[in-house]
Amino acid sequence: MNISGNTILITGGGSGIGRALAEALHAKGNNVIVAGRRQAALDAATAANPGMRSIAFDIDDGAAIPAFAEKVAAAFPTLNVLINNAGIMRPENLAAETIDVATAEATVVTNLLGPIRLTAALLPLLRRQERATVMTVSSGLAFIPLTATPTYCATKAAIHSWSQSLRWQLKDTGVEVLELAPPYVQTELMGEAQKTDPRAMPLDEFIAETMSILETRPEAKEILVERVKPLRWAEVNGNYDSVLDMLNAAPH
Repeated sequence: MNISGNTILITGGGSGIGRALAEALHAKGNNVIVAGRRQAALDAATAANPGMRSIAFDIDDGAAIPAFAEKVAAAFPTLNVLINNAGIMRPENLAAETIDVATAEATVVTNLLGPIRLTAALLPLLRRQERATVMTVSSGLAFIPLTATPTYCATKAAIHSWSQSLRWQLKDTGVEVLELAPPYVQTELMGEAQKTDPRAMPLDEFIAETMSILETRPEAKEILVERVKPLRWAEVNGNYDSVLDMLNAAPH
């Protein structure tokens, strides 16, 4: 992925990793469009970054995605980068006497079906460009689950697998597929307390390291900061069970 000169759409771009990544890419001379459900958050992002654009978009509304893709294609015909960042993370108690699957269903729609649907809708536009990129945002928890959030972890594992298949199927086209797998980062994904949790990686440090990898390692297909590597490679390194125990013994 070229680090500048792109037209980039980032879902979930009004806050957290999405906004921070949008700002970093905007500063590199890209035409960045942030999309999300909360207009106020989008307005705050664009106000703080003159030249950044926004589009209100509910990734859960599958029926509306084809029309949204048409709108994007008409407004931004040079779009060549899609970053599937929007996601939700909620706890679930699978040991409860009665299990409410509403959280699981909502998580699957947002975290898995949303990126699949949006990528499918925008791939014709991306394939018309000389070079294009689809970036999925998975998680270190795709490789070892935080058991308090089982469906979140399952959807991220699914996105990892889906990204590999997408990359393989598009290998003879001009569309590259990257996967960004964050560690635990100081955002509001699971509430305000996470933004200042000292156990989490500071957001600015995560973005700086991510941008450095994008700039200096164009061959990288998985964007892995150092802090996520113990999760990513635990099974390969033969210490999966100990890392699983350590991760889930810690308070969250």
